[in-house]
Amino acid sequence: MEKTNLTAAATPRRTSRRGLLRRLGRAALWLLAGLVALPLVLTPLYAVVDPVSVPMLSRMLTGQRVVREWRGIDALSDRLKAAVVMSEDGGFCRHAGVDFAALRTEIDNLLAGRPFRGASTLTMQVARNLFLGNDPSFLRKGLEVPLALYVDLVLSKRRILEIYLNIAEWGPDGEFGAAAGARAAFGVEAGALSWGRASLLATALPNPRLRRAASPSRGLRRVAAIVETRARQYGQRAACVTESGRLSL
Repeated sequence: MEKTNLTAAATPRRTSRRGLLRRLGRAALWLLAGLVALPLVLTPLYAVVDPVSVPMLSRMLTGQRVVREWRGIDALSDRLKAAVVMSEDGGFCRHAGVDFAALRTEIDNLLAGRPFRGASTLTMQVARNLFLGNDPSFLRKGLEVPLALYVDLVLSKRRILEIYLNIAEWGPDGEFGAAAGARAAFGVEAGALSWGRASLLATALPNPRLRRAASPSRGLRRVAAIVETRARQYGQRAACVTESGRLSL
């Protein structure tokens, strides 16, 4: 009788445990579905609504400083647009959000044990900042590819670059977007920048906390000079973001 009672007592516990696991599984599936649906719903909305990035939200939620003043793409320097495109993604106007040739090269480098730089296009960076955040991982990199293809399908190149220039972290103390970055570095608006300042801002983008456009190191100036030369020579490759089809450089 005692054995029977013990068995009977154990059965409800096992049933309860299975029920809990099923509920957790369903909750995980709903969470996954929500995460998948979020970019699908928000990306078309961002054609007309100015978004806030995951890094910006993270700083806001933790009480850190966030400075961002949205500027329409026509209010931003054409030299800055050219410098950013030539520095970050020279094929921006030609690919569909992902530069697969560059990505294959980087995968080959990874498999061969050579340094892996990521091959992130501007569109991939927009997708990452809007939906994923900046914590490095191969999972995040894998998610960037389909997200970037979708972003490029739904949004125009003009809007993608406008979003990028307004959500990129561009200063050491919570400055986001070109307007805040130009003001923090040089005390000027981002609408009329010299080639030197535009190139310094573009070169600072990978890590503005270390790469200070306001007080550039000799190495940063050297890289900025290379970016300036490329932008002067090939800057019209970014002209797909203009209504006229040509940048005023």
